[in-house]
Amino acid sequence: MRIMKKEASAKDRIVEVSAQRFRRKGFHGVGLSEILEAASVPKGSLYHHFPAGKTDLALAAADMASREMMRVINESFVDVETPEDGVTTLCHKLAKLFDLFDRQDGCPVSGILFDGPENQVFREKARSIFDLWIETVAEHARRLGYSHDAAFALAERTLIALEGGWIMARARASSDVLRRVPGYLFGDQARA
Repeated sequence: MRIMKKEASAKDRIVEVSAQRFRRKGFHGVGLSEILEAASVPKGSLYHHFPAGKTDLALAAADMASREMMRVINESFVDVETPEDGVTTLCHKLAKLFDLFDRQDGCPVSGILFDGPENQVFREKARSIFDLWIETVAEHARRLGYSHDAAFALAERTLIALEGGWIMARARASSDVLRRVPGYLFGDQARA
């Protein structure tokens, strides 16, 4: 997660604070006044940058969270020899983030979009973000020698396992759950 710098624009501060609050409390658990106060910006700034208010803000926060996840995914596959090594690194990096997020925060994207209003725009945004993450992992797996189909299957299994792992880690208040995901995907636990 990025640390907010003092020179961040009002728009960036609003999005960063919104992503943090939505991740912790969900879409409905956060009021606009709480976001504005934490971001130290006037109400006019919110509607200047986000004319549809909280809905636009949630979509921007989901995009920001997705960019951060893309960074983590890509960094996980640097200097690895196999797709399994990259997935293992990804799981360990996410376990560290889980600990930084105070062990109670939801997935940055699902916490924003699935707790939000039931609308097609939020569902489409969530689908496109998850599809992007899967395709990014699959691209790395193909680069490292997997066939197209095997790469996609690995990427989809990985993201499904991580989403479920994040929920279980929250329930148990333990990032160890995320560190065990590679064992379930590749190790003895996968065959048990």
